[in-house]
Amino acid sequence: MQYRKDKYENDISALAFGCMRFKKKMGKFDFAEAEREILAAYRMGVNYFDTAYIYPGNEVLVGEIFEKNNLREKINIATKLPHYLIKTREDLDRLFNEQLSRLRTDYIDYYLMHMLTDTATWERLCGLGIKEWIAEKKASGKIRQIGFSYHGNSEMFCSLVDVYDWDFCMIQYNYMDEHTQAGRTGLLHANKKGLPVMIMEPLRGGKLVNRLPEEAMRIFREHTPKYTPAEWSFRWLWNQPEVTTVLSGMNSMEMLEENCRVADSARIGELTAADEEMLAGVVKAINAGMKVPCTGCRYCVPCPKGVDIPGVFAAYNRVYSDSKFAGMRDYFMCTAMRKNSTAASNCIGCGKCEQHCPQNIDIRGKLRDAGKELENPLYRAFRKIASWVIRF
Repeated sequence: MQYRKDKYENDISALAFGCMRFKKKMGKFDFAEAEREILAAYRMGVNYFDTAYIYPGNEVLVGEIFEKNNLREKINIATKLPHYLIKTREDLDRLFNEQLSRLRTDYIDYYLMHMLTDTATWERLCGLGIKEWIAEKKASGKIRQIGFSYHGNSEMFCSLVDVYDWDFCMIQYNYMDEHTQAGRTGLLHANKKGLPVMIMEPLRGGKLVNRLPEEAMRIFREHTPKYTPAEWSFRWLWNQPEVTTVLSGMNSMEMLEENCRVADSARIGELTAADEEMLAGVVKAINAGMKVPCTGCRYCVPCPKGVDIPGVFAAYNRVYSDSKFAGMRDYFMCTAMRKNSTAASNCIGCGKCEQHCPQNIDIRGKLRDAGKELENPLYRAFRKIASWVIRF
């Protein structure tokens, strides 16, 4: 296993274990199988294990496995605070102490604000004393490093990076999201600020393996070296020195062993110009079925009404490149989970965005189409719930 350094020069395995997707039997986690996979990962050099408060039963499961096998001092635990459930300063201690109990530990190595959405949300938490709370927990050793996970555009991500002295961050990043989500712009900005960047969704929930169009598969087959689509996805990430570790939700020994093999052999800067050109062809093949030819250049923003135009189009396109669920999830994250909505329906048709679009996209028309597709009754219901949660 190769290792990369965190902010304090600690070794972090290039491959991290995302603990969300363990197999279940009769509706419950298969403890024996999860234990087998965690122990195998540890033996192969994985030392970063990621979970979260809102993953049902997950913190309890991994906590029991770590305690039973005396792994706690040999590995790093990353878990996440559900800040959207925090209404008072007392809630911080209540939830954190519950997590310590679940994980059977008295400290967390890497603690994240889960799905931090925007600077307004961070300011709300600051009003509840989050900065002082973090300082106390770090001084006592209960939290070793503090960070945040993020889904959204690069502009807001960079603002969140700058708003506090974080130790690390986590973003969705893969060769399809190079210019969406936080993207390469966010990755480079975080690196410039000295932040390690943990990567989630390297395979877009498996879509870059299991739901590729035939043209994309043909491009992979005809290229040398003969890597699988999954291996190309991981090697593209580990090719970049700014990437600290890549989370994979592994739930089989075959997947674990293969990912560890690639993590051990991948090298920074190994991809050739021909490799990059091949992957660009794969991206083009995947994008062929998309609705909007948006490159995520962001020349169209800021919008006077706050519409996250690239984020809206990325989610709208994902409906057709991945699935309706994936697109809806992304749209909800980038528009509804905000202090101020950034939805397509905010558009007033002023046309300012179209004056700056190098692709000459009918942005106003496409925003109307996206709004009709994505702002369905389910979205509106969840938006009401989200606005109520965020308000308090």
